Amino acid sequence: MPKRKEALSANDSNLSDEEDLFARKIEITNDENEDASSDESEDEDHIQNTDESDLEDEEENRPDEYEFDSSDEEDIRNTIGNVPIQWYEDLAHLGYDVAGKKITKPIKQDELEKFLEKVDNPDYWRTVFNEKTGENIVLDEEHLDIISKIQTNKFPGQVNPYEEYIDFFTHEKMIHPVTRRPEHKRSFIPSLVEKQKVSRLVHAIKMGWLKQKKKTTDDKNPFYDMWQNETVELTKKSKAHIAAPQEKLPGHNESYNPPPEYLPTEEEALAWNEAHPEDRQTDFLPKKFDCLRRVPGYENYMKERFERCLDLYLCPRQRRMRVQVDAEDLLPKLPKPRDLQPFPTVQAVVYLGHESYVRTISVDPSGQWLASGSDDKTLRLWEVCTGRCMQVIQMAGVVESVAWCPNPSISLLLVAVGRDVHLINANLGDKLISSSTDKLLESYVKPEEHKTSSLVEWTVANDDEHNNGIRIILKVFKAVKRVSWHGKGDYFTTVIPEGGHSSVLIHQLSKRRSQNPFNKSKGQIQAVMFHPSRPFLFVASQRYVRVYNLLKQEQTKKLLTNAKWVSSISIHPQGDNVIIGSYDSKLSWFDLDLSTKPYQTLRHHKRAVRQVNYHKRYPLFASASDDGTVIVCHGMVYNDLLQNPLIVPVKILRGHEITNSLGVLDCQFHPNQPWVFSAGADGTVRLFT
Repeated sequence: MPKRKEALSANDSNLSDEEDLFARKIEITNDENEDASSDESEDEDHIQNTDESDLEDEEENRPDEYEFDSSDEEDIRNTIGNVPIQWYEDLAHLGYDVAGKKITKPIKQDELEKFLEKVDNPDYWRTVFNEKTGENIVLDEEHLDIISKIQTNKFPGQVNPYEEYIDFFTHEKMIHPVTRRPEHKRSFIPSLVEKQKVSRLVHAIKMGWLKQKKKTTDDKNPFYDMWQNETVELTKKSKAHIAAPQEKLPGHNESYNPPPEYLPTEEEALAWNEAHPEDRQTDFLPKKFDCLRRVPGYENYMKERFERCLDLYLCPRQRRMRVQVDAEDLLPKLPKPRDLQPFPTVQAVVYLGHESYVRTISVDPSGQWLASGSDDKTLRLWEVCTGRCMQVIQMAGVVESVAWCPNPSISLLLVAVGRDVHLINANLGDKLISSSTDKLLESYVKPEEHKTSSLVEWTVANDDEHNNGIRIILKVFKAVKRVSWHGKGDYFTTVIPEGGHSSVLIHQLSKRRSQNPFNKSKGQIQAVMFHPSRPFLFVASQRYVRVYNLLKQEQTKKLLTNAKWVSSISIHPQGDNVIIGSYDSKLSWFDLDLSTKPYQTLRHHKRAVRQVNYHKRYPLFASASDDGTVIVCHGMVYNDLLQNPLIVPVKILRGHEITNSLGVLDCQFHPNQPWVFSAGADGTVRLFT
C-alpha cells in the first residue's frame, strides 16, 4: 500500500488539487471493499446454519391469505353469496365464513343504547351498518369524499374532467388526408328511392290523404291551485274579512250637464216634490249647468255619507257561497231523437167533414178504418190511407165516446150517445166478418134465469136503426161519458160520472148482462180500463187511480197522481206501466212494480192534457192538449227490472187550431204503424206519419 501511494505521488506530481482529491477517494473505497470481502467470508458459515430455522419461523408467522380479501367486488368474509339476508332473520347466525364456520350475530342494541351512542359517539354520523357481517363500519375521509362527489354529480376519485383537448385533425394543417377513398357513383346521380318517396307524398297530398298537422298550443298551466274548487268553512274562531258592498256608480242623470231626455218636465218635478221620500225612484232631481264652476255644493252630501257609515257599521254581512256547477251537468244525458226512430213527424192526411168539435176517435184492429164522433151528432167512418168518408151515421145526440172492438174476427163499434150505448156493425172491409158479426148477435138466446143489473136495459134495434148499422142499444139510467173494451172483445165498461156508486158498469156481450162491481162511491169517476193480460180493473177518479183484482174482488193498489183533476189513463201493453193525464197540464208515468207515486212527471204542455195513449207495438206514447199540440215521446220499458224506463220527448206535432180555448181533444195510435191520429175542436181529424 505505501509503495502504491509513493508511485502515485511520483507519477502525478503535476496534477491539480481536485484531481488529487479524487484519487484519494478511490483509494479509500478500495480499502473498504477489501474489508467487506473479508467479513463476508467469515459469515458464510453462520448463515448456512440458520437458514433452516428461519424458514420454519416464516411459515408459522405467514398470514392466512383467505382470512381477509381486499377485493372491491365482494366481501367474502360472509360466503352466502346473493342469498337474501332476510332468510337469516330468525337464525342465530348471519352466514358462513370461508372455513364453513357460522358467523354469529352481534348483540343488538336497544333504542336507549342507540340514542346514547348517537349522543356520545362523535363518529356516529359516519358509521354504516353492514348487514352481511353485522358490524358497524366507520367511513374514512376517502370514502366520505367519494360519497360527497357522487351526491354532487362529480367524478369519484382523482379524475380531472377538464383536461386539455388536443384537436389532432384541425390544429395543424396536414399534407395527407385521413382517408383517400374515392367518392361513390351514386353521389353524382339523383336517388331513385328518394324520387319514389317524393312522388308518393305528392300524390297523397293531391288526394287529400296527407294533411298537415295543426300546431296545438299547450296553454295549460303546469301549476294550478289544489283548493280552487273547495269551499272553505268559516268557523267562529277564524272569520274571513268580508268586503263592504260597492256603491252604485253614477249614471247620466247625475251628470252636471245631462242629455235633455234625462231632465224632468215641470209635471214630473212637481210629482217628485209631492211624493213621499220612500216612494221616489231617485233621491234627487237632475239639473243642468253650463260649466263645472257653476255647480253648487250638494246639500245632502253629509246626510248620505252618514247613512253610508251607518250601513257599513250596523248592517250584518254574509258571504254568499256560490256553487260551481255547470248547467249542462244538471241536464240528463238523453239519446238523440234521430236514434229513436221511427215516430210520427209529418202531417199526412186531414179528414174534413165534421161541423163541430170532434170529441172522440177510434181505429179498428186492422188499421184500415177510422171512426170519429162529433158534437154535430154524427158518427163518421173513414178510410185511413185515402181520407175518404165511407159512411155517415146520424145519431140522436152528441157522440161522447167511440171504441172499436179489439177482436179482429168481429166488426163492432161502441158508441156512447147521451144515455144510450149503441153497438154498431160498420159493414166495412171483409163481408164475411160483417156477416159473421150479425150471425153472432142473432144467435143469442135469452136464458130462463137472466141475472142482470136493473140499471141497464138491453134492446135490439128496430128496422130503421138496423139499416144504419145499429144492432143493439143499451139504455143506461144516466148519461155515459166513456166506453172501453176488454182485450178479448167480450166485456166492455161504461163510465157514468153522475152515477154515484153505480158510476162504473161492466157489460158482457155474449150473455147480454150488466153488473155493478162497486157498492160505494169512490168519487167522480173519470176513466176505466181493463188490464191487457191480467184480471185487473183500473178506475181513475179525480185524484186517484185504484187497481182492483176482479177474481179476488179486492183493491190491490192505489196510485197517488198528485194531480188536481185526472182526465185520461192509458196502460202499457206489457201491463207494468201506466200514464195518466190531468187537466193541470201534467203527464205522470207510473211504474207499478216500483211505487204508487209517479216515477216521472212531464210538464211539457201549457194547457190541460185531454188524452194520453200508448202504442201497442212501438215504444211510443202521445199526449193531446188544449194548447193545440200532440207531443210524442219515446218510452222504452226494459225486461231488466233493475233498469228504469227511458222517457225521451221526440216530437211536437202541430196543426190543429184552438177553438173556444179547446185544442186537441183525443189522440189514438195506429195499431201496426208508428202513426198517430188526433181529433181537434176545429172539426178536423189529422193523421201524422
